[in-house]
This record gives sequence, structure tokens and C-alpha cells, in this order.
Amino acid sequence: MITETKIISEAIERLKDYSGLPIEIEEEDSLFLIKINNNRFLTVFNAIISNGNKVSVYSRLSPNKTKYPLLIIAGYIPQDIAREYAQAGVNYLDVAGNCHIRYKNLAIVIEGKKRERVSKTNQSRAFQEAGIKIIFQLLNDSSNLNLPYRELAKISNVSLGSVGSVMKELGDLGFILETQKKRTLKNTSLLVERWVTAYNDVLRPRLILKKMKYTGSEQYRNWDGLPIQDADDVVLWGGEPAASLLTSYLSPEQFVLYTNGSWQGLMRDLKLIPDDNGNIEVLEMFWEDNAKPEEKHIVPALLIYADLMGSRIGRNVETAKLILENELSNIVGRL
Repeated sequence: MITETKIISEAIERLKDYSGLPIEIEEEDSLFLIKINNNRFLTVFNAIISNGNKVSVYSRLSPNKTKYPLLIIAGYIPQDIAREYAQAGVNYLDVAGNCHIRYKNLAIVIEGKKRERVSKTNQSRAFQEAGIKIIFQLLNDSSNLNLPYRELAKISNVSLGSVGSVMKELGDLGFILETQKKRTLKNTSLLVERWVTAYNDVLRPRLILKKMKYTGSEQYRNWDGLPIQDADDVVLWGGEPAASLLTSYLSPEQFVLYTNGSWQGLMRDLKLIPDDNGNIEVLEMFWEDNAKPEEKHIVPALLIYADLMGSRIGRNVETAKLILENELSNIVGRL
């Protein structure tokens, strides 16, 4: 991509100017490497780093699966995220030349260079609120792809006009292939990645109803025994508790509940207490729930994955990878 090549080239030129070190670009087995003073780094590129993708960008390639240390190169990295990366030992370089790169005897720290925002990759209508809701339905059930637009609008809770615009844009972006007989999703791994980023940056903050906490330690210890199926409204676990029920791999510390009712009703039904610093986050459901009573009362796996990736917690990211490889393999495995 021209944009990617341009940003990487500019970032490297700035790094050369500020550090005075010899820097070269290399390729090895189709991997893009940056050689800095005889140390090679495997690059991970993203035009903009945000709260929605700052973990997923780095986790695309596990450091354990490559012999090279990783280096994130981006057009724009907010200062707070740059500080987080530095504290976590994550190597980064932005187009302004700001960087934190440490490996063996190499240490380059450049700060305070003017950061200029570049155009956001998710500014298209497909990755705004209506598009996020529509894409969720398409990824969650591929048969929705061939529904009449009016039905797709209904289950997505968006306008009919939004469906037409979003579907056209998804086609233009290479995510939908349309023939005379049917539509097919393409490039689903990239679509999932972009959807997760957009969901955490755009839609999820608008869904938060209330922060709450348990009334006692017994509720915390036996959270999976809370009678959410007896609540007056639909209530489903998301985030860490949903991942725990789905994979048996994670012991939840932060709790997420999705409901189609009010937080006041949930507080009454489950005996919770409002608390701005509580570890229970209540969100509004943005989709129609078709869960059967005998199921685990959890949100769809795609949404669990998005919650975990958006939490920016290491153990959650590892669990998210398991879900991606197993429960979501039918999605990301499509051509």
C-alpha cells in the first residue's frame, strides 16, 4: 500500500536524522524487517494507534513466533498510549520520529517531536455506528449477508438507507463479493480486526449504562451462580466472565453484563450497587438476542473477543487468541 510505504519511509528517515544510526529496510521470507545498527526488528504497521487497537496491533505477531523483536510503526500514536508502550517494553516508532526502542545493547528514546494526525482508516461509514451493527450481523451469521436489505436493517436496528450505503462500501473495500446469485464475505480476518477496533473506539463507549459492584464477597466468588436468567430483561455475560464460561481458561476479575433493559432493573434483579469504580460494567445490547434458555447466557463469541481485546490486559488477549482460533475459526478461516 502506498500509504503504508510512505509512512514507514518517513518514520525511518526521521529516525535516521534524530539518532544518527545506520538504518536499512530488508525482506526475509516475505517479512518486512528494519535493521538498526545491526539489530533486526520485525515491523508491525498501523496508520493510527488507538485505544481500540493498541493491543491487537501488537498481538498480530507473537514475539514467541519470530526470532526477531517486534517494532510497531505508525503514522500517529497518542502520547498516553506511547507511554503505556514504553512502560510495557513495547518498541514503537511514529512518523514524527518519536520512538522507544530497546533491544540488547540498543536503546533509542526520542520524545516530544510534533505528532500530526493522519486520516483515520475507520472514518468510512462502514465503520461508524450503523456499519458496526451491520457488520456484526454479517460476521455473526453469514446467512444474513443474503437477506433483503429491509430485513437486515431490522435485525441490525439501523435505517434501510444505512444498509445500502454500508453494503456498497464493504464491496468497494473488498469485503463483499457480489454475484448474480449471492453475496460472499471476503478478507474476513482483516474485517474482524477493523470491526473490533471500530467497536471499541466508536460503538462500545456509547453502550455503557452504568458501573456497579457486588453487594458482598459471596457474590464475587460465586458470580456464575447469579440468577441472570431470572431477570425481568435479557441479561448476558460479556468480557471476562463470558470467556470463562466459554473456554474455562480465565478466572474473571472484571465483569461485563449486556442487557436490553435498564441498569436500575438489573440492580434490583441481581442485587448490585452503583459504583463509578466498580468492577461490573453494564452495557446496552445492540442486537436482537436469539439465545436459547439452555445456553450459557453469554454474548456471541465475536463480541467476547472484542471485549477481551479492548480490555488491553495480557491474560485477556491470550484468551482472545484462543477464541479466535477455535470459536471464530469459521469466520476468520473464510477466504
